[in-house]
Amino acid sequence: MSVAPDTSQTRVILDDRFVRELPEMAVRWQAEPAPAPQLLVLNDALAEELGLDSAWLRSADGLGLLVGTSVPAGAHPVAQAYSGHQFGNLSPRLGDGRALLLGELHDRDGNERDLHLKGSGRTPFARGGDGLAAVGPMLREYLISEAMHSLGIPTTRSLAVVATGRPVQRETVLPGAVLARVASSHLRVGSFQYAALTGDLDLVRRLADHAIARHHPDAAQAENPYLALFDSVIAVQAALVAKWVLVGFVHGVMNTDNTTISGETIDYGPCAFMEAYNPETVFSSIDQWGRYAYGNQPAIIGWNMARFAETLLPLLAEDSDQAIALAQASLSGFRDRYESAWSTGMRAKVGLPEDIPDEVVAGLVGQLHDQLAQSRVDYTSFFRQLARAARGDTEPARGLFVDLAGFDDWLGRWLELGPDADQMDRVNPLYIPRNHLVEEALAAATAGDTAPMEQLLAAISAPYVERPGLQRYAEPAPDDFVNYRTFCGT
Repeated sequence: MSVAPDTSQTRVILDDRFVRELPEMAVRWQAEPAPAPQLLVLNDALAEELGLDSAWLRSADGLGLLVGTSVPAGAHPVAQAYSGHQFGNLSPRLGDGRALLLGELHDRDGNERDLHLKGSGRTPFARGGDGLAAVGPMLREYLISEAMHSLGIPTTRSLAVVATGRPVQRETVLPGAVLARVASSHLRVGSFQYAALTGDLDLVRRLADHAIARHHPDAAQAENPYLALFDSVIAVQAALVAKWVLVGFVHGVMNTDNTTISGETIDYGPCAFMEAYNPETVFSSIDQWGRYAYGNQPAIIGWNMARFAETLLPLLAEDSDQAIALAQASLSGFRDRYESAWSTGMRAKVGLPEDIPDEVVAGLVGQLHDQLAQSRVDYTSFFRQLARAARGDTEPARGLFVDLAGFDDWLGRWLELGPDADQMDRVNPLYIPRNHLVEEALAAATAGDTAPMEQLLAAISAPYVERPGLQRYAEPAPDDFVNYRTFCGT
């Protein structure tokens, strides 16, 4: 199927590079009609970055683009094919069951970006689902992805959420919506798994060349470009997951189809931010065994990189033993890359200067995490309180711990090292999308009131800057907000 182009629409130019270069990995398709589209939220700053006219996006034609029912001439929306290990089990054919790649555009800096829809209707990859999305989960992705962007964490971005006027049946009937999101691309480890499972080595090679050109162009100049691609993806994913862990983010569904080649965070389903520090924290209603718990995320991304390596082996070397040896050598460096990124970030979080030996910092940080877990201290607010302690006001931080003598001992040794409170405030957020506030905002928006969401967005858009009137956005959840669970929205 294909979308009939709107020849009067000249405000957006969309390329179809992905489907031209990799036609075996996409099915041309069209979005389902939206009976009564209504804009719920538009990211004006992102629209400007993309060179799009916000006023036009708010028009009937603009809304048509945002729900996929009206696309520019020459655009060819597609549902992308990919495989994936879901909770460790391989699904050979997943793909965009409720999503469409409208095409690629170039932002004001000349960077190529995907314009992609989520919740736009069933595709050939729908696997029995309805292909639709409800207002709440789409606004969740908007909120969390924009929070991640403000925190400086690589991520897909949310351009808009449009209510469709179509009801969606879940446990109850909910209002439907489409999310328009932007990414450097939607290439995933699962994309490579799909290509490899076809047995077509030429397809795997073309996919790898496409990934190199879009995301890791320096790899093209390497002696072994495909090994350089693998090393580059390892590097960006190690850095990405370190950033997640440093801010207490739990992705919730780290399947290989949710692991990007670009190193951007993608697919904000059952995600959430940890409050009380606990490495075993799980929010996803379907992660009953804790596979994707907060503390497991580094190991899981390493596992996903091993699955990526398997798809590249025929490209790494003609001799299979040599290919495996090359892949294993690269994989062996993953942990060091992750630990380096995490340690550098944690040193900044506790404000210790570069001249303090790594082993001293590591010892202090390990002891601190033990005490945070013992006392179930709120992870985000603690580091802001610790910065106050560095300025001489120790009581707010001390009051958080059960073992006061133990924390006092730690605090004294830390203060002797001369921590930099200003540095700490630059890297430790004050405002995150706390789970109770997210649920409050989504419930209100589903009922037609977007004010709580707009207020939450305003707070998290500048997460490091304390502002009057936003105290509730910096506070942990109330005591009666317990056993929080999130859902994927399908």
